[in-house]
Amino acid sequence: MVVDKQSRNNQQANSADSAKPREKLNVAILVVSQMLFMVATITVMTLSGVVGQQLSPNPAYATLPIAIMMIGTVTSTLPASLFMKRVGRRMGFILGAGLGGVGGGLVSLGGIAAGSFWLFCAGNLLIGLYQGFAMYYRFAAVDVASPGFRSKAISLVMAGGVVAAFLGPWNASATLDWVPGVPSGGPYLIIALLALFAIGLLSQLKVPASGEPQPGEVTRPMASIARQPRFRVAVIAGAIGYGVMVLVMTATPLAMRGQGFEMSQVVFIMQWHVLGMYAPSFFTGSLISRFGVERILTAGVVILLGTVLFSNLGTSMAHFWVALVLLGIGWNFLFIGGSALLAATHSEAERGKVQGVNDLIIFSLVAVGSLMSGQLLHHLGWETLNLAMLLPILIIAIALIGWQQNNHQKASAST
Repeated sequence: MVVDKQSRNNQQANSADSAKPREKLNVAILVVSQMLFMVATITVMTLSGVVGQQLSPNPAYATLPIAIMMIGTVTSTLPASLFMKRVGRRMGFILGAGLGGVGGGLVSLGGIAAGSFWLFCAGNLLIGLYQGFAMYYRFAAVDVASPGFRSKAISLVMAGGVVAAFLGPWNASATLDWVPGVPSGGPYLIIALLALFAIGLLSQLKVPASGEPQPGEVTRPMASIARQPRFRVAVIAGAIGYGVMVLVMTATPLAMRGQGFEMSQVVFIMQWHVLGMYAPSFFTGSLISRFGVERILTAGVVILLGTVLFSNLGTSMAHFWVALVLLGIGWNFLFIGGSALLAATHSEAERGKVQGVNDLIIFSLVAVGSLMSGQLLHHLGWETLNLAMLLPILIIAIALIGWQQNNHQKASAST
């Protein structure tokens, strides 16, 4: 009996060892796929406002293609999750990359070639669908990794954003003339080609089917979960922080071009902004563990206030650089801090619906922010647009203060 038990243990150990190469390969596929998808979205954020301004009959509609991309993400996020529960992650990811990435890149290219603003918007809508599916790469990294490797797997997937911080803006500037006779068409052709490459990678992905909550597991109504003060703070911090970031980020290329900056200088600023968004991810979790989520969220609010300050001190290259780096770091603290707080509001069985509602609210505000960006910049100008962000930032601060006071009252009542 002892021999049989030892034999079983040896078999399990051998099985675990043999699974490691597959595990690492799965994570590597997701890391590269994340990078390729983010090149597409960063290209859109950097270039589509400029192209939209050229194609649009009204300058106020310049950032509409970016807003429509976000609408594509909002409308596809929940259906993507439900679809992948039926057919699996791999088929869902391939569909997203094919229809959204390849299709979106080619339709956008066709819109530029035809001089059609609305066809260009349709292509950006499809790229939003690509993002709606690709958002789940980070969850798939957890699915394919063993417990001891999961945190590192997530960090590696986040590292794809750091690489894309260089490749996305580079694609938005260096490949502009790669399609003869179609100025600014090259970056969208590259989006389609990279998505095609991603499909080849994703076809080799092996992800265990994610299970539904088991019979007997009790889940609360969403309304009951939403009544928790920390749930409201998590959603407000994540959604408003993301909305403010996208609104200012979307307006930046247009504002800089309006100030006479070259596209290469816009690319430089956008690269540093995206680095500000993703590079802190490697230590934000440790900061939350050390100082607590309340302080990290508060720091995110203060950093966003710094963005407003530097945006109104001047419009030199240095002012844009400091403001956009701060904008990225502030978003990182609010988004990751909000996500960490959200995880404390639900059980494992409730995770799917709570995360789905959270993401739906976030990307709805992101869509609104990107839609308003061109209008606000056109009518208010760069400095006043940033001043207008003080109101939503104040809403986050008020929610944080209310939650902190509620925690103090509970602590006082228990002592």
